Amino acid sequence: MSHALHFNLSRFYFIYYFFVGAFVPYWGLYLSSESFSPADIGILMSLFQVSRIIAPNLWGWLADHTRQRVRWIRMTAFLGLFGFAAIFWAHDFMTMFIVMAALSLFTSSTLPLSESLLLAHLATTNGHYSKIRLWGSWGFIVASVLLGYLTDWFGIKSLLWFILLVQCVLFGLTWKLPEAHVPPHANDHFSVWKILKQPAVISLLVGCAMMVTAHGLMYNFYSIYLAEHGYSKGMIGWLWALGVICEIGIFMQMPWIMRRFKLKTILVVSLLIGVIRFSMMGLVPDNLGLLLLAQTMHAFTFGSFHAAAVEVITQYFTGRHQAKGQAIYNSVAYGIGGALGGLLGGFSLQYLGGQLTFTLAALFPLLGAFIVIVGLRLSQPYARSGMFSH
Repeated sequence: MSHALHFNLSRFYFIYYFFVGAFVPYWGLYLSSESFSPADIGILMSLFQVSRIIAPNLWGWLADHTRQRVRWIRMTAFLGLFGFAAIFWAHDFMTMFIVMAALSLFTSSTLPLSESLLLAHLATTNGHYSKIRLWGSWGFIVASVLLGYLTDWFGIKSLLWFILLVQCVLFGLTWKLPEAHVPPHANDHFSVWKILKQPAVISLLVGCAMMVTAHGLMYNFYSIYLAEHGYSKGMIGWLWALGVICEIGIFMQMPWIMRRFKLKTILVVSLLIGVIRFSMMGLVPDNLGLLLLAQTMHAFTFGSFHAAAVEVITQYFTGRHQAKGQAIYNSVAYGIGGALGGLLGGFSLQYLGGQLTFTLAALFPLLGAFIVIVGLRLSQPYARSGMFSH
């Protein structure tokens, strides 16, 4: 992979996840400052996951059909920017619902399209997924720490202007993304439904959805949960950043891990660590040391889990189905799973309280581990050489 291509892809990932690092930890706090209830926040935040069920598949189909991924990445980034600008006039629930629904329809599609673009470039170059993806993790870290202090100093409403600026930069960077050529593949004549109905693919998608269900609760409510237990926004930002710092560490080790462990083993171990992590988050919220330990487990519950899942999806969805495969993965795991976690979490927090809700969330990765153990069968048990190799 040329230096220019690596640079353009890396900085796009950095800024995209910079946006995520500004939005995910603090948007729930902003909605709370606008006097929305936990149930209202659960509904509003889950719009992003619900939109992932439908929107990425539409954009993924367009990308595969036109073979012009960059055009649609640029389109979703522009419409996401345009939609977010209306947030300054949204204060009641219905107006906020409409604006966030429009915003989520486009921003939820940018990542799977970018993933498919990156994977298409990797298929024809000697580049490495983990080396580019970890720049996204750095973007999240910088944003989550920086916004923690900025919102402490200038108030939570400063978040709106900061996110608007980031989205402007993100749209500008789409003009520097190079299009990728996708060569014909032997399985191009297969219907995507023929791939999707395979029991192993179903097991993978359901197992991933179970893991993301627990994370959906965390993404929507962890900052609010921590604030209720007396943590400052600065400390909240560092807790989020710690998880992603550990995620970077695991991404850097993925070449070594994937050469030595089967993909199924990586998925199952990551799910079981998820059980431990969410149990700790629910049971010991006032013990900072144990919360820090729980956050280090993000290396496995997201880092190694996501890397292994992307590799398995890439093995099943090849050639012209690549963008659709990433879209389906995002729709089922992050769409259905994330929406389930956000919606159930909002009502559970309102009626059962934070500690019991986070403790019960541990049941979802436990169920996911069982599903993957029983149902996932891989013809290529190890990662392909190239994608995660040094």
